[in-house]
Amino acid sequence: MIERLITEQYASLVAYFGRRVRRSADVADLAQETYLRLLRAPDPESIQNPEGYLFTVARNLLREMAVMEGRQGLSVDMDLAQSEDALCFVPSFDSEVDAPRYRARLHEVLGQLSPKCRAAVMLQYQHGWTYRQIAEQLDVSPHMVKKYLAQGLAHCRRRMSSLG
Repeated sequence: MIERLITEQYASLVAYFGRRVRRSADVADLAQETYLRLLRAPDPESIQNPEGYLFTVARNLLREMAVMEGRQGLSVDMDLAQSEDALCFVPSFDSEVDAPRYRARLHEVLGQLSPKCRAAVMLQYQHGWTYRQIAEQLDVSPHMVKKYLAQGLAHCRRRMSSLG
């Protein structure tokens, strides 16, 4: 059963991790650890939904990774990742005409942020920089970068929700 699951779900598992971690080098390690944990299951044949179990193990590994990185000062804020998805999502309007208006509004809202906060948001979400890279560029601590990102995303979410 485990061998079949590995064969059938490997690409899905890699894609799942690829969307949720910042370092692509972590993807293969997380996939391997997921399968190792499946192999260590006391009675793998009794698992009624193997795919569901597989992705539950994967989700738990992501949580463990976030906790470990948080202890090292490289925290991955799960709410921040969800906020990124919400910020990047262009709502479906009745017409494509609203998409340019949405982008213009986002540009305006980003312009309302302080220069360092705006720079942190842009470097993170437009260029994919890490907290450390942004911290070095802005001459602040990685913790301050995290605060800038949280403030910036909260501001954008509030202001973008009033789009109308």
